[in-house]
Amino acid sequence: MRIAVLPGDGIGPEVTLAALEVLAAAKRNFALDVGVEHHAIGLAALEKFGTTLPEAAIARARAADGVILGPVSTFDYPPPEKGGINPSAFLRKQLDLYANIRPARTFGPATQRVNPFDLIVVRENTEGFYADRNMTAGDGDILVTPDVAIAIRKITREASTRIAETGFRLARTRRRRVTLVHKANVLRRSDGLFLEACRMVAASHSDVAVDEVIVDAMAALLVREPGRFDVIVTTNMFGDILSDLAGELSGSLGLAGALNAGASHAVAQAVHGSAPDIAGQDRANPMALIRSLAMLLDWLGQRHDQRAFCAASRAIEAAVGATIAAGETTADLGGKIGTRAVGRIVAGRVMRAESDAA
Repeated sequence: MRIAVLPGDGIGPEVTLAALEVLAAAKRNFALDVGVEHHAIGLAALEKFGTTLPEAAIARARAADGVILGPVSTFDYPPPEKGGINPSAFLRKQLDLYANIRPARTFGPATQRVNPFDLIVVRENTEGFYADRNMTAGDGDILVTPDVAIAIRKITREASTRIAETGFRLARTRRRRVTLVHKANVLRRSDGLFLEACRMVAASHSDVAVDEVIVDAMAALLVREPGRFDVIVTTNMFGDILSDLAGELSGSLGLAGALNAGASHAVAQAVHGSAPDIAGQDRANPMALIRSLAMLLDWLGQRHDQRAFCAASRAIEAAVGATIAAGETTADLGGKIGTRAVGRIVAGRVMRAESDAA
């Protein structure tokens, strides 16, 4: 299998390098038939090619079995007409990566800030209030006059149905509970449609418990009672915000891995940003992208019936947990070591892991 590696901006190349060291260890220990190919994107590509997302990178991402995408500094990009394409948004839209799967869990007393929890936010990824994903031409963030701005939110039955189906499938592999998060008390038509579609899916999953929570109450409950939640299904912007909250509650956004998945493509991408203020200082926590890599390997294993990939995924997640428990972490988790050292330590544990693929 081939994985396209797009390192991104800021701390992107550093955390990507750490994740690739872990992948190399997994490849050796679990005999994974996988290769990687690197393509420049972001500000480095803009300087060299005049665009933040060259056509060659797009083509190779589309042809690859999976993609590793480092964080990108989109706020620093020029307008799209001057080459400033958001690689993350472009790939999500063009590859129809409709499910943004963001797990969050505590890793023991060393890092947790609230009661223990283990949940997944399943975020719709292709529409909502995101201006680049809800119009055929132009975007949905409109400046009517210099003093009046309007944002358009798109919710469709199709997108709501398939993200609900993703959430319910995941719940059946976990604790069989889905929480639908919405604001239908105010956004009666758009979130009303979302809820209607989700309830239709729930009706065919009678073995999964379902509850519905308004988004502002959900933010409070995540802090107060995070352990009551298993799989959270919600729309794009709500999922973006709630998953950041859950990631920070788990100890640090530096732990917040994610997978953007569609019917035929998947992109591993950490939840956090490019942190240009610490770029090049060996301070960034690489565990979020390492955990994202683990999710990608599991997706590939499930898709291609390759149990070794799934076993490697489990070994990586276990290695991350053991590394945190040992206090071998970056400063955001109270540790004293750098990005490269964390990558080497996690890779070493993966290299020593026993395969449970059989």
